[in-house]
Amino acid sequence: MNTLCKLALSLVTPILLSACAVQTTSPQSSAVSTELGAGGRPVGEIWSRSPVYGTRGMAATAHPLASQVALDVLKQGGNAVDAAIAANAALGLMEPTGNGIGGDIFVLLWDPDTQKLYGYNGSGRSPQGQSLEQLKQRIAAMKARGELPEDHQGIPSHGPLPVSVPGTVDGWFAIHARFGSLPMNQVLAPTIDYARGGFPVTPVIAYYFDRSWNFFEKKYAGTPHLANIRDTWFKGGEAPAAGSVVTNKDLGDTLEAIALDGRDAFYKGRLAREMADYFESMEGGLAYEDFVQHEGEWVEPGSVEYRGYELYELPPNGQGFAALQMLSILKNVDLTQWERGSAEVFHYMVEAKRLAFEDVARYYADPAFADIPLEGLLSDAYGRERFALIDPEQASPEFGPGEPKLEGEGDTTYLTVADENGMLVSLIQSNYRGMGSGMVPDGLGFMFQDRGELFSLEPGHPNVYAPGKRPFHTIIPAMLMKDGQPVMSYGLMGGSMQPQGHVQILVNMLDFGMNVQEAGDAARFLHDGGSETTGIDGDPLGTLYVEPGVAVETIGRLEAMGHKVEVDSSGVRFGGYQAIYVDRENGSYAGATEMRKDGTVAAW
Repeated sequence: MNTLCKLALSLVTPILLSACAVQTTSPQSSAVSTELGAGGRPVGEIWSRSPVYGTRGMAATAHPLASQVALDVLKQGGNAVDAAIAANAALGLMEPTGNGIGGDIFVLLWDPDTQKLYGYNGSGRSPQGQSLEQLKQRIAAMKARGELPEDHQGIPSHGPLPVSVPGTVDGWFAIHARFGSLPMNQVLAPTIDYARGGFPVTPVIAYYFDRSWNFFEKKYAGTPHLANIRDTWFKGGEAPAAGSVVTNKDLGDTLEAIALDGRDAFYKGRLAREMADYFESMEGGLAYEDFVQHEGEWVEPGSVEYRGYELYELPPNGQGFAALQMLSILKNVDLTQWERGSAEVFHYMVEAKRLAFEDVARYYADPAFADIPLEGLLSDAYGRERFALIDPEQASPEFGPGEPKLEGEGDTTYLTVADENGMLVSLIQSNYRGMGSGMVPDGLGFMFQDRGELFSLEPGHPNVYAPGKRPFHTIIPAMLMKDGQPVMSYGLMGGSMQPQGHVQILVNMLDFGMNVQEAGDAARFLHDGGSETTGIDGDPLGTLYVEPGVAVETIGRLEAMGHKVEVDSSGVRFGGYQAIYVDRENGSYAGATEMRKDGTVAAW
């Protein structure tokens, strides 16, 4: 029986049970399922499907139409940057439950001409005109008015207070100015057409639409905020169902203004003034000068070697280095001495995550405001030091942050695009929690992010709120390299799942030989708990959530080791994966998406 079939012995979907020809019962029922399962496959794992192959170009996104938009741009003579921007714009329209121009953007980009990997941090900053003390007073006033529970900790998740300047449009124009080839009006034209002519809603996005509407309908009942939300996405006071055709003409007009008048339309022109006017009556909202002063930055990606490859991630204020820290710990043990579905493999990965995230909570913040020991965090010596804290037989009740040397200096969408010249773009973009803050500027067709919720209110904390500061970020693109050349552009959306998912994908491929599609389809874990960058810490041991493909024997062994394990079959916690693998030997690309989202790979 293959490894993933062994993972599927219990608490498993009917498809996997049928595929592995195993009869079992779940802990909740003594009845054997008689539901019809999957058919067979002539090659590969029965629970997966084939990667998509192409030679001249490829796009992998969370929506089939966005992937097709990217491919069309490539066929029109655009490069991977043009196609990635086009796809991201389309996703902001078609998947507003996860992203849009009201949010931030991070990019890793391999340029074949210069033979170099570039990184762009397109995150926005908090309002310049609001101090930490003013923010605390405003939160206290919300509690006094009954708008927040008395025991609420931290910055509220919705309303104007968690809103930071959206960095996406700036990010588009920054990477386009340096590497793009087609004019921006041509790049944005497909999304403008879809916004006005309509597009069909896909099933997973319909599910998230329904969740969002149920929340906003209660949260903003009787307020102008609800009217703007309803009129933009929930016409008739209900969430659009799968297959229904929807439009967003306001967003089409906004994108047209950006396409014709450029970046300044959003940060200095009419759109900036309209956004500032929207917040003018709200305490703690963004001002016109906040938009004018926004600027993202090119940053140097960091890397860690693992099994002869190098994984590259962007530095803080994002959490990409958490994945690198996990690998730096895990490379001190040979995971292949056990089966992939064994408790031992899960145990080491989970403990590595817990150790890395203690450092995330202690050190990760806007580097313009905090001294972060970046080199020390990624050093082999520090990885060995942290690995030595793992008990191979037992989950540690609690970990704390380490003391690396100072040597110098979740909803989301992920997409990746490759072109025929070898350019690769790894791009992630988000409004953060749900659809965002609930703040929809009049007539502009998008919602502002609520990323500022992730600031700490604790004075002295590296991630404490300050005027003009970038909050801690969860969204991280990745690039796998070998011998100075790109091997795979990939990402996995979903809050703290992201670095955990990045590592699980690589372990699946580099340690256990799965292909690019199987690596994403295999059952995942998400560990939740421990210290937080907000200063609002969870249970030190935390909870280990696993998907139904994890064997009952493995779950039992993990529980005996002291882990608190829960099985979650929803797929919601475990992110959404896209990847493009570069097959240099055969001169082709292999692309992957997965079942947890609506996406597809489009290839040429």
